[in-house]
Amino acid sequence: MTEEGKYSNSTFDIVSRTAFLMGVPKRIFENEFEPPKMEIYEELSKEKNARIIRNLSMLRTATEKNFKYINEAMRFDFRDITTMSEYLPTECFKELIGDGVRLNLKTGAKLYEYVVEFNKNISDRINNCKNLYPIWINWDYIRDLFIMPDGLTMQGTQKAADKYYANQNYYPYQVYFNWNEPADCGNILYNDKKFVSLLYSWHNDRFADYSRVSDVGFYTKNNIYDLITASSKTVFVVDCENSDPYKLCAALTNLDHEIMLKVSRIILFDDIHTATAWRILESYTDIPVEHMLIERLKSNKSLVDIKLTARACEEYYKNAVDSFVIVSSDSDYWGLISSLPDAKFVVMAEHEKCGPDIREALSERGIFYCFIDDFYSGNSQDIKLGALMKEMRRHIDENVRLNVNVMLNTALTNTRIEMTPAERQQFYDKYIRNMRLEINEDGNVNIEFGKR
Repeated sequence: MTEEGKYSNSTFDIVSRTAFLMGVPKRIFENEFEPPKMEIYEELSKEKNARIIRNLSMLRTATEKNFKYINEAMRFDFRDITTMSEYLPTECFKELIGDGVRLNLKTGAKLYEYVVEFNKNISDRINNCKNLYPIWINWDYIRDLFIMPDGLTMQGTQKAADKYYANQNYYPYQVYFNWNEPADCGNILYNDKKFVSLLYSWHNDRFADYSRVSDVGFYTKNNIYDLITASSKTVFVVDCENSDPYKLCAALTNLDHEIMLKVSRIILFDDIHTATAWRILESYTDIPVEHMLIERLKSNKSLVDIKLTARACEEYYKNAVDSFVIVSSDSDYWGLISSLPDAKFVVMAEHEKCGPDIREALSERGIFYCFIDDFYSGNSQDIKLGALMKEMRRHIDENVRLNVNVMLNTALTNTRIEMTPAERQQFYDKYIRNMRLEINEDGNVNIEFGKR
């Protein structure tokens, strides 16, 4: 299988961020036929911590690549390394100074000591770039790429240089990074799917969640688009009991926005006892969302399936909806499909929950189905974080009611203490404005006032 086929439908976010920090030349980002994306370059160029690591990495690579020539110019021509623009990107020194980084080198320092200084600064500062990556990727593996083994000694820098010289053509764009066993792997920054797979394998680990580094192909998306554009009115019907809200959010955010605006509404059929996570959907789509909470007559019997079928039939016969996207991994929706033979359907399910029988039935009926697991989900962590923060704010709003002005007035009244407006303001600024939360090991919260 070709590399293109093996790593098809991949994203380029992780490789673009890594390429920036490694010091891959800007012209590579500007070339639309190369993997690193210019929009990531522009994003990270605005981040001070990213700029620092990039400049240090560029200087380290250039020093390794031109060590002999730089060393000779220092020894025989008494040249300053910061002026050797023919061998080094000397503008990096200026940018580092602009970002508050001053290299700690004595007059007459040997060249390897510059490499040690680059390594020390990279080691001290690389963790400042952790927030530039999604939290699902193992940061320790990324960090390890930038740490030269034993790189604070002459012996360590020499060993790294020997390995780099012997395998220079294997390194992507010939930029140095910590590679334990360099090999001919092609461009390891080819795309996210390839890079993350290799990265984890270098640590005797396996990366399995490829939805985080790839998206469904055009074939899947076009089948959804064709249904929507060829229909008079389309509705999404979602069986919340048998679907994942975060995977659906991720899928919707990766479909064409203009085409998706043609969808009339998304109807969520949710058991009253299921998770509240479905509340987040409205925040990630401009399609109107209707959330139907369905109570149970018996505690062990859900009515979601029958309500979904009944409402879909109502939409078809009463509201002229002629196509449906069913989001469910339950085979019970087959009754709905059989009941509306003239309607058009697309089914979005989950791999593990959708059995072979229903897949075969859909194929025989000529109904397109796909898996929401296959859509790019690298942003699902942001969606989950948003849901978590929203739910915690709701909990605080429901359980915490505190107005500091009322609190101070009550305290003054109860203690029979009188203050002038100036005293009150001074007290407020010193003790109340600096209130902070203290959380103990059990998660209990205490409010601490400013120090007296």
